[in-house]
Amino acid sequence: MPETLDDIMTRTSELLTDRDMAALSTLMAELSTTDAVRVLERVDSSRRAVLFRLLPKDEAVAVFERFDATVRGELFESLRSYDVIALFEELDPDDRVELLDELPSNVAHRLLVGLSPDERALTAPMLGYDRRSVGRRMSPEFVRLRTAATAGDALDAVRRTGSNAESVYLLPITDDHRTLLGVVTLADLATAAPSTPVGDLSSDHPVVEADSSAEEAARLCFEHRSPAVVVDSEQRLIGILTLEQSARILEEAEDEDAARAGGSEPLRRPYLSTPVLAIVRSRVVWLLVLALSAILTVQVLEIFEHALAAVVTLALFIPLLTGTGGNTGSQAATTVTRALALGDVRPRDIAAVLFREVRVGATMGAMLGTLGFVIAGLVYDWHLGVVIGTTLLSICTLAATVGGAMPLIAKKIGVDPAVFSTPFISTFCDATGLIVYFLIAKAVLGV
Repeated sequence: MPETLDDIMTRTSELLTDRDMAALSTLMAELSTTDAVRVLERVDSSRRAVLFRLLPKDEAVAVFERFDATVRGELFESLRSYDVIALFEELDPDDRVELLDELPSNVAHRLLVGLSPDERALTAPMLGYDRRSVGRRMSPEFVRLRTAATAGDALDAVRRTGSNAESVYLLPITDDHRTLLGVVTLADLATAAPSTPVGDLSSDHPVVEADSSAEEAARLCFEHRSPAVVVDSEQRLIGILTLEQSARILEEAEDEDAARAGGSEPLRRPYLSTPVLAIVRSRVVWLLVLALSAILTVQVLEIFEHALAAVVTLALFIPLLTGTGGNTGSQAATTVTRALALGDVRPRDIAAVLFREVRVGATMGAMLGTLGFVIAGLVYDWHLGVVIGTTLLSICTLAATVGGAMPLIAKKIGVDPAVFSTPFISTFCDATGLIVYFLIAKAVLGV
């Protein structure tokens, strides 16, 4: 029966405690790349460095490339300088750039200077692009074809230089000035007559500018199920964004959105290997923001203190109403944020989104309001039932409308839509929902 990850972790911990380096070396050599990554990610930084040095050289590079940039940065600090330089040279240019962002500037500069001229020439230009742009995540290693080449010439080029390229599935065609003229796939080359000009085999594939959002470029790749060609503002070829790179970008984006929707920042590493202070930092800022914004809710309760004193029963329904408003707004925000990410809606569609969410919110509010009216009326008083039913209708309509609008407004002003989701919408709906509740109560009950 194959060993589970728990079994491997237990054996590793016991061998580390016993300082049995020979047995540890044998264990690390037997692990697959995936298992080695999972084990190293789950141990503390000092033990990680020891285990990493026990990996065979080729396996060490493969494992290192699978780490998150934050884990790579921690490991670099634990390795000897000559280990770091050799490992840095072996990385792909896009992995180097991602790692440099996690290192102190003096260390990053020293590593960059220490690269061979060819590798430095591939890596340095990528550092000039914004951290969220596709220019920072593309691969500058590819097989480029000239417009005069034939299918036979192209296949010879793939055989000669394809091992150094990130991908040979998509082959860009350029002129002598690197201006992109077209794209051909390896499958088309392999099935064409050797004398066929590559220009005759050119087909449509995603092309993005290096300054474009990496997340948008990645979604474009998955929409077309194809790598994307990356060009500069003058349409000169500079890189390729592969499907594997696109998958990593989208996974990071979804992790970030999920974390921010819950009022924190993504950890970027396995939970159990994340330092406590790092977890605190990922949560405390949002917690402080929400705590300060919740003061608004307290102020609303203070304003309507007399109404609560006159009809104490009103206080019993506050959790129900604020919770319903927050959940309704969050549902709408999550749906619209997802639609934005998939390209189903754009900020210019805000009127259509508002009209749709008003109807959705009103329909849900009518259903919940009817239920609230009946229950509150039977248990307490029919006048109170009218207050609860009308408030639920109003809150659901308002919350769905605001929740649907906020991601679009965020996108328009260049802010991450996930930031505007659950935390801020919940707080907004709590305050406005209470105002609506007490205004209706005053009108119906005369308090």
